[in-house]
Amino acid sequence: MLLSFEESKIDSIVLHHIGNSINNEPLIHGHQLISYNDQTHNYLKAYFLSTFKPAAFFHLHDEENLTNNILFPVISAIFENPSELITQSKFIASHLYEQSNHPAIKGGDFFVTYIKNCTVDREIVDAIGLYKIETKDTYLTVEQIENDFSLCSFDGININRIDKGALIFNTSKEDGYILKVIDATNKGVHTNFWFDHFLQVKQIEDAYFQTGNVMQMTRDFIAQELPQNFKVEKADQIDMLNKSASYFNEQEQFDLSEYANMVMQQPDIIDQFNDFTTSYQRDKAISLEKNFEIDSSAVKKKKGVFKSVIKLDKNFHVYVHGDRNKIEQGTDEFGRKYYTLWYDQEN
Repeated sequence: MLLSFEESKIDSIVLHHIGNSINNEPLIHGHQLISYNDQTHNYLKAYFLSTFKPAAFFHLHDEENLTNNILFPVISAIFENPSELITQSKFIASHLYEQSNHPAIKGGDFFVTYIKNCTVDREIVDAIGLYKIETKDTYLTVEQIENDFSLCSFDGININRIDKGALIFNTSKEDGYILKVIDATNKGVHTNFWFDHFLQVKQIEDAYFQTGNVMQMTRDFIAQELPQNFKVEKADQIDMLNKSASYFNEQEQFDLSEYANMVMQQPDIIDQFNDFTTSYQRDKAISLEKNFEIDSSAVKKKKGVFKSVIKLDKNFHVYVHGDRNKIEQGTDEFGRKYYTLWYDQEN
């Protein structure tokens, strides 16, 4: 999906403060819209919108019924009547406070915004933004007093960084709307409350999703599953990873059969890969298509999973980027392992 915020306008903002409920920190509701001038609006627009890049998209979700998602009826009420932003945002803030029930979850300021004229795949829609600011930066300011200067410090929000955010676009309501989500501060399982407990979102299984998951699945198969069933050298594993990386970089359309033949090549390994594909989807509770358009942004983000390096004890790292036939492994008469490398020139 393509996003554009060129014509977008921050229409209204409500601010609440969310403490950590398990630590008995307070929840403080805001009761009126925040005022700001045109210059501040430009800063706010950049802050609230520029971090959301075209990548993974999500839906509000519930395993049984979408209406069970606490945010779904509240978000719907705001879209139906934007003047309800203050009232409905208090419900959202209270829900976030209830989910802030782990000692590792930081308190912070919570902005609820109504944004007009966002473009999602050429459709112009409004959006609701949810932003939790957990960290403040220290800034210095210089003031001139008569013929001298004074240096002061203050804590404020860094407008180049969002800690936690969600943009909910007023489209695909029947599927749980379309969302962009950010959590830049908490990576541990116990603090996945922003995605899983507060928002309750599920990633949309689009081209970005398909591309990223097939790349990850391939890496898991080659690095973990393959050595358990076949005698395979590390150089052969890397050769497969390089072939896979080349496929995603060079092709526009993914075809599972073509991909398996090009990367795995041997019939018995292809069969094992197809079996692994089935079990991977079952274990992850996802559905991967046999044919889809390759998403270049997903390829760029996931390219790190195809690491073409052989680590030899703590002495050497051998990076293999090309011809598998130019590297050979052996063992000498003393039992020492070695690699032989052939090359045309030294750079």
